[in-house]
Amino acid sequence: MRIGNARRRRRVTSFALGTVAAVLLAACGGDDEPSTNGDGNGNGGGGEVVVGLITKTETNPFFVKMKEGAQEKADELGVELQSFAGEFDGDNEAQVQAIESLISAGAQGILITPNDSEAIVPSVDKARQAGLLVIALDTQLEPPDAADATFATDNFQAGELIGQWAAATLGDEAENAKIALLDLNANQVSVDVQRDQGFLQGFGIDLNDENVIGDEDDPRIVGHDVTDGAEEGGRTAMENLLSQEPDINLVYTINEPAAAGAYEALKAAGKEDVMIVSVDGGCPGVENIQAGVIGATSMQFPLDMASLGVEAVAEFAETGEKPEPSPGEDFFNTGVTLITDAPVDGVDSEDSAWGLDNCWG
Repeated sequence: MRIGNARRRRRVTSFALGTVAAVLLAACGGDDEPSTNGDGNGNGGGGEVVVGLITKTETNPFFVKMKEGAQEKADELGVELQSFAGEFDGDNEAQVQAIESLISAGAQGILITPNDSEAIVPSVDKARQAGLLVIALDTQLEPPDAADATFATDNFQAGELIGQWAAATLGDEAENAKIALLDLNANQVSVDVQRDQGFLQGFGIDLNDENVIGDEDDPRIVGHDVTDGAEEGGRTAMENLLSQEPDINLVYTINEPAAAGAYEALKAAGKEDVMIVSVDGGCPGVENIQAGVIGATSMQFPLDMASLGVEAVAEFAETGEKPEPSPGEDFFNTGVTLITDAPVDGVDSEDSAWGLDNCWG
């Protein structure tokens, strides 16, 4: 999943939005229940096309914006959107229940950001055998072809861009870096692994198995901890790693909420000058670029993932045609752009003013 540069990605995304029929399509809650909206009665609005959206959670701004994009496109196309979410990041059981509900509802397709890329596959298989189109958003399934398609950021490249920026910014001092990596959770889902490993490779650290987090032996790595992609998790993980090494000077985070929590822990420890890099491109994250909290972030485009996904399911319901990946790739690339107010030679980027014009959330 190593694709070109950031500027090419933006062109790919814009082209897809303008010509999706030609490029995208082939040949042609409470307690133990997942949260949901839509009528939920299984009739799909009396023959109406039903699209299911299953996100990891309904609180992370990334997934909130994804849901907004899906609903806007569903309204435009006149299809019904039924949305579900896990109770927490990593909640596979809620996503299993959501798939069962959508099969029973007679949905034509499912868009899913999997909480566990492997554990969800049997349920995805069941949906596909029932005739539903299944598209993974943001996070690939394991194996990727367990879904009919994937619409996502090149997450390895997103990590690589911030790693390259950090190395270039530190210059010779990169050899003396003390690096903390704040990951997602213990499941090591593909998005988590790809961003982490992309960052390390971009920084110039040799990878052992690029499909595994934490097997590197570079002495510059202080350690990894998990955040659940949340601010509180970022704060706790940062505190844990600072207790191991008080002189950490570079922090990678899985996303911008985790970065905000890491900054609070660093600030409390009197270490506000530590470099933080992240991935997301949400408006609060871009504001933190302007404020100097985050040095650089890789912006992704969740509205594109969701709206293109709804469009693909609607087309599938009408014609039976399935979406194709971007040329030369095994997924449909929705783009990534580095945002920083401290650009470096050799790494394409945009500033925070551009970021605020294009951010989400």
